[in-house]
Amino acid sequence: MKKYAVYRSPTGLYCYEYIDSMDGLQDTGFEEIITEEQLPIVLDGTGGYFRFEFGDFRFVKIIESDDEFPLRLEDMYYKNDPEFKLGWMSPDGDTYSCSYTNHNKCAIMLARKFFPKAKYPETALERAGWLKIIDSWDGRERQHGQYVHSGNGKITRRQADKLFDLGLYDNHEVRQLIRDNDI
Repeated sequence: MKKYAVYRSPTGLYCYEYIDSMDGLQDTGFEEIITEEQLPIVLDGTGGYFRFEFGDFRFVKIIESDDEFPLRLEDMYYKNDPEFKLGWMSPDGDTYSCSYTNHNKCAIMLARKFFPKAKYPETALERAGWLKIIDSWDGRERQHGQYVHSGNGKITRRQADKLFDLGLYDNHEVRQLIRDNDI
């Protein structure tokens, strides 16, 4: 069973593989690099590592799991968070928060829950009427914005209501979706 260090972020919990023994380093590629004095470490999921610190203000707990995704979907991507900014919205208007770089990973977990046979998670969500709310900053603007993407060109009444609640009703693309779908 693998150990994971769980951390909090504004959009949900996330975890990295936690290694606290030389045996735990087997088959990681770090067997020849990390010494016992450097333990414990956390593998960052992108081919690197960093020293684990219990005092990290983002650290929540250590867990053990053999699952590919050791945390529940709703824990990793807060569902209907009042502070929602970016992520996915179901046809029923439920939101799943993620950071600007995590839409694909979030889509994988959503598809596993709602469309388990989907080969291409983002495509499956978009075809089923999910909206993707992404960061619209182009590097020249003073502030980041939010862009609402509909992969199938449709929007439901519940999605429109939720977008209103989130303050995104006046976005150009949202107005266009509402006009095109007679909402």
